[in-house]
Amino acid sequence: MRCGIVPPYVLQALATSGEPHLEERARETLRLDALRYDQHAREHTLRADARRVSRSATRSTTEAPNRIVHDAEHGTTLPGTQVRAEGAPATDDTAVNEAYDGLGATWELWHAAYGRNSLDDRGLGLIATVHYSRDYDNAFWDGTQMVFGDGDGQVFLGFTRSLDVIGHELAHGVTQFTSGLVYQDQAGALNEHISDVFGVLVKQRALGQSAEQSDWLIGAELLAPGVKGVGLRSMKAPGTAYDDPRLGKDPQPGHMRDFVVTDDDNGGVHINSGIPNRAFHLVATTLGGNAWEVAGAIWYAAITGDIKADCDFATFAALTEAAAEGLHGADSAEVAAVRSAWQEVGVTDAAAPTPHPSANPDTVPDPATGPQQVQVRRTGGFAGITRERTVVLDELPEIDALAWRSLLAGPEPRLREFAGGTQQPDRFCYGVSCEAPPLDLTLQEPALPTTVRELFDRTLEA
Repeated sequence: MRCGIVPPYVLQALATSGEPHLEERARETLRLDALRYDQHAREHTLRADARRVSRSATRSTTEAPNRIVHDAEHGTTLPGTQVRAEGAPATDDTAVNEAYDGLGATWELWHAAYGRNSLDDRGLGLIATVHYSRDYDNAFWDGTQMVFGDGDGQVFLGFTRSLDVIGHELAHGVTQFTSGLVYQDQAGALNEHISDVFGVLVKQRALGQSAEQSDWLIGAELLAPGVKGVGLRSMKAPGTAYDDPRLGKDPQPGHMRDFVVTDDDNGGVHINSGIPNRAFHLVATTLGGNAWEVAGAIWYAAITGDIKADCDFATFAALTEAAAEGLHGADSAEVAAVRSAWQEVGVTDAAAPTPHPSANPDTVPDPATGPQQVQVRRTGGFAGITRERTVVLDELPEIDALAWRSLLAGPEPRLREFAGGTQQPDRFCYGVSCEAPPLDLTLQEPALPTTVRELFDRTLEA
């Protein structure tokens, strides 16, 4: 439990009260609260491990879906209240039914097209939670189950609306049980790419669409009316999915010459996945027909073969070419299509991108000489959209300004306590930088206390 009789914002105000004793005790209380949060996170991990062991004990060779959908009731405790199990009739809750049907369509793709018995190939139950938090703009796989937010209603609609989103997130589970691709840099971009591939294949198979008929969009159903865009990502034309005043412009490249070097988004995993995404689209449309039958089978052979967790683009290109050769022969049209696609996007023989050096200011301003400026950013999430804002703390609401000063105060700012943390697919990645005190931190969403995450979100959206 993370309950306390004194609200965190009161402690944050005390921590900047100007009275040394009060400041010291308030900061210590906040530090202990943070430790209690870490304990809560560890307990959650232990519970997740226990659920995994329990599910493992009930796995069988029976090849049929086993779906359970829960309702978080706008809280963040997982899995929540069970509201529909396998074989139960539809409920009055659209999100519950969409999640249930999406889990089924995903199971059907893996089983019918590739002979895979659920995510782990051992009949793992498919667990989902809907109505996570309030106006939560994301969906994610937490290592044991699916979690869906309802969206804010202004930019994003409910995340269960999109079948390819459901397929995408569950594909992270397949990656977890196969290659275990690390969620960082090119390996992380491949992790995202594989989820986009099998997410769009779930949609294509469910709709009976050929490669030529598909829109090749990810998350087309998520954008609210008025948003200038067609989806979250375009596998056919990376970088063209949206161009909206609130969302910005789709940053995905479609060629290695435009590879984005960044520390945000775990090294740009949602950005640079556009390059292999375009390669897959080229393979699928060159070969034609149902993409899940030929191109998808090649990719499936690659991800279940000799692939390492730190695989990069060039290595994955070689693996897919080898898979095509193993399935269809060295002189086949399939091998030629795979080889040509990776050349077309610049991966074959592509030089590694060279990072641009960061600016290194000669002087660091003294925080006492003027209002403190802080740059806050949020990257990642399923959409892979970057939100960034530079604020003068004195111009924020007083409570939020006090909270930021508490987090940034002293030679070892308390915000550092939340740095690092375990990366999880499609969770948000937060960042904060300022010149006084000199600070540039990247913070993973699961490691942040709710009050700190909400402070970031309020600051970004103000």
